[in-house]
Amino acid sequence: MRLSTRNQFKGKVTEITSGEAMSIVKIAIDGTDLVVTAAVTKAAVDDLGLAVGSPAYALVKATEVQLGVD
Repeated sequence: MRLSTRNQFKGKVTEITSGEAMSIVKIAIDGTDLVVTAAVTKAAVDDLGLAVGSPAYALVKATEVQLGVD
């Protein structure tokens, strides 16, 4: 598969926390200390076959990033 998303980070799933409809998935990015957290549907977790320890990509496509401080 080829994607237009340019920010592609390969890693491994380190944690999946599921609620009624949504899951929080954490992916440790290979070669870094970074962890990307994503909220996805439980159906997406099942469809992708995600499990702790499985390889996955974090694909980031955003038009805006906001930060704030006190």
